[in-house]
Amino acid sequence: MNKSIIVGVDIGGTTVKIGILKASGEIMQKWEIETNKSSDDTAVMNDIWESVLGRLTELAIDLHNVLGIGIGAPGFIDGEKGYVYEAVNLGWKDFNLADYMSSKTGLPVYVENDANIAVLGENWLGAGNQSNDILAVTLGTGVGGGVIAGGKIINGVNGTAGEIGHITVDPNGYPCNCGRKGCLETIASATGIVRQAEKFMEDDPSCKLAQIQNQYGAITAKHIFELAANGDENSIQIVNHTADILGLVLANLAVTVNPSKILIGGGVSKAGDQLLQPIKKSFTKYALARTSRACEIRIAELGNDAGIIGAAYLVIENSN
Repeated sequence: MNKSIIVGVDIGGTTVKIGILKASGEIMQKWEIETNKSSDDTAVMNDIWESVLGRLTELAIDLHNVLGIGIGAPGFIDGEKGYVYEAVNLGWKDFNLADYMSSKTGLPVYVENDANIAVLGENWLGAGNQSNDILAVTLGTGVGGGVIAGGKIINGVNGTAGEIGHITVDPNGYPCNCGRKGCLETIASATGIVRQAEKFMEDDPSCKLAQIQNQYGAITAKHIFELAANGDENSIQIVNHTADILGLVLANLAVTVNPSKILIGGGVSKAGDQLLQPIKKSFTKYALARTSRACEIRIAELGNDAGIIGAAYLVIENSN
């Protein structure tokens, strides 16, 4: 029987993105459910499966036609075993996710870190163009990352490879959720960009940033990029500092992996060229010239669908 349907799942801290896809990566249907953060590890997985079953029934798809389920989850993961060592945002610890879902559904289940599946998706059908060596960084509430080297996603010995957001950029910097100080995430995430703005507002309560804060009740990274585009000096400084730090980190990583492409994704990447150009400039300044010449830096293309598409790719890769 031709098993041509794949279920792709991308578990986030607040919502779970779910897709039913064809083996070509084409999305037949996609939707979101709320992430159930009850103390039971399995609660969110049960919700996901119930939701999937409902949609398969609606689409008149028989379970026998489903090739498998790919899942991206936040945290430290053993991709080989589908085992979650820890997912702080979900309160998971030592959860055998693949085994649990496989016994529940009767289907093959494959699990990877959420940033890794986004990279797999982008490399399969997005901006990566199926490169063998690629770096990706996702700038959202936090900073995630993924590394494909020699065509394989790199996990490392206990699931922390590619945790780009936790590269230390300032040993005396802001405290990070990981318990250390000055991680890239504390500067280059949407949260980090807003935190930089807070410093300017403290120093000058009448600045443009403070005016926006007063007008909207809160300031966002999007506001800061808009102000920078309109010539606000403080905002330009924030954007340039963020891009400079990112360029430095990516230049150091590029010497390690020697990628043909670096992809910038996540909500902050919606700033497009306004962020990309200063990152490229900084990258060129800090990178080894030979490494830089071989490497193209691009904005990711698949947006929120990267995760479910990458999850589908995970199933295909493991089924061949």
